[in-house]
Amino acid sequence: MIHPLASATGEPESAWSARTAWESLLRLAARNREALALSAGWFRFPGQVVRTLAHRLRRNTRSGARRNIAAHYDLGNDFYRLWLDETMTYSSAVFESPDQSLADAQRAKYRRIAEGAGLREGMHVLEIGSGWGGFALHAAREFGSRVTTITISREQFELASARVLEAGLEELIDVRLCDYRDVTGRYDAVVSIEMLEAVGAEYFGTFFEVCDRALVPGGRLSLQVITFPDAAYERQLRGANWIQTYIFPGGLLPSLAAIERSLHGTSLLVREVDDIAASYVRTLRAWRAAFRAHLDEVRALGFDERFIRMWDFYLSISEAGFETGVTQDLQIVLEKGRGLA
Repeated sequence: MIHPLASATGEPESAWSARTAWESLLRLAARNREALALSAGWFRFPGQVVRTLAHRLRRNTRSGARRNIAAHYDLGNDFYRLWLDETMTYSSAVFESPDQSLADAQRAKYRRIAEGAGLREGMHVLEIGSGWGGFALHAAREFGSRVTTITISREQFELASARVLEAGLEELIDVRLCDYRDVTGRYDAVVSIEMLEAVGAEYFGTFFEVCDRALVPGGRLSLQVITFPDAAYERQLRGANWIQTYIFPGGLLPSLAAIERSLHGTSLLVREVDDIAASYVRTLRAWRAAFRAHLDEVRALGFDERFIRMWDFYLSISEAGFETGVTQDLQIVLEKGRGLA
């Protein structure tokens, strides 16, 4: 008998069974990651040392951050178009119903981020990390807000700029190729969606100081960020995991406690925290299905089988992490204290 899910995906039953067994193994490994780490053995130590040293050489200085971001986000807009939805959003959606499409769930996420920032017509919002312009377009179109959005990815800058022109929103949206450390001016609100992961632990304090300076008193920072529990965050500081080594050079997931510690010296106060990890499971599942459905086109863009296996593993292990609670995706609202310059 052919399994109904195998039939629905067009896969032979044997291939479907192998895939689901692999996914189950990843979930098991995620749930038992600490035990697996303890049993890794001395023979893995030299390789871990090499990975850790390589990771520490990828510090997110201004030049280092540009290289690290280019290594992931500048793989080509055509590559990401193959498997992202029509909003071109590369961060977790927020699903509000079982049958909601990924694109509509992404718009729901944008609405929640905008509401967290308190956006209204005429407000000027700074977005740190443009992506391909999805949030900026939503904020301008749906809320009537002015948006200054910054990125250090050349590919994202070019496509986001083109989408703004195509939408006729260039009077409301200013896309800039700019490092967050070079931000000037004051804004009614600040938004950053899954960008803090690319900052690096030594620069978390700098990031929040920039946000604090940029906000008017009473202004809000609406943040979405992938996090580890604090114990896993401390271990991460001492080594380098597979995703840091092969997918996100220079990346590091904070914990909520690390974020709160990084607020020292600012006037930012945490007002709301919500974990949307369950929505990330569905988001990643949709991305992985779309990625697998377009493997011929991925190959046609010049990516080899090793790249395809790595990205399939990356999407799979990420899904397992959110499904088992190893990682969270937090939407955090912070507010600058009133009466403060």
